[in-house]
Amino acid sequence: MFTGIITATGKITQVQPLEKGVRLTVEAPGLGLANVAIGDSVAHGGVCLTVIAKKRNSYQVDVSRETLDCTVGLDAAGNEVNLEKAMRLSDFIGGHLVSGHVDGVGEVLKFDRIGESHELVIKTPKELAKYIARKGSVTVDGVSLTTNRVKGRKFSINLIPHTVEVTTLKRLAPGSRVNLEVDLIARYVERMLNPQAKA
Repeated sequence: MFTGIITATGKITQVQPLEKGVRLTVEAPGLGLANVAIGDSVAHGGVCLTVIAKKRNSYQVDVSRETLDCTVGLDAAGNEVNLEKAMRLSDFIGGHLVSGHVDGVGEVLKFDRIGESHELVIKTPKELAKYIARKGSVTVDGVSLTTNRVKGRKFSINLIPHTVEVTTLKRLAPGSRVNLEVDLIARYVERMLNPQAKA
């Protein structure tokens, strides 16, 4: 589990093809790898991946073909990714409960500066729209954010300067594609209300 509070950004420095997926080398000097062990989970742009090897400032993770097919940002060397170590039960939850399982890919429609902040407008896949609520929580590329307005498949978010400065969201532009994870509680509520619905 994660909280959506980004602790560092990293760079994918190598993408090694596997039979069904890829092995990534991620350079992350700001993450603090001293307490990261082989087998630990780290969220990469909202995607939970397992550390399989590490050095002083870098580590490796394997990404399955299934994960590559339903996410963005994990398939090219040079890509920068938001990073968060898995939370411990004693940790302060500054964002919201995030599983690291991406639900779909959204499209940025607008990323405009408004005063000192930025307005981010995203179009979500049709099947995810019902989970996005006004003043609710959503994870965008691993970042826990609060929605301001929701209309159909579109929702808007206000990004404060700190969030823009310390995450990869600063590089967004209309047409950018982003990993989305809807609120965990909303998914369970829907399942309880519609137990016969197809997964």
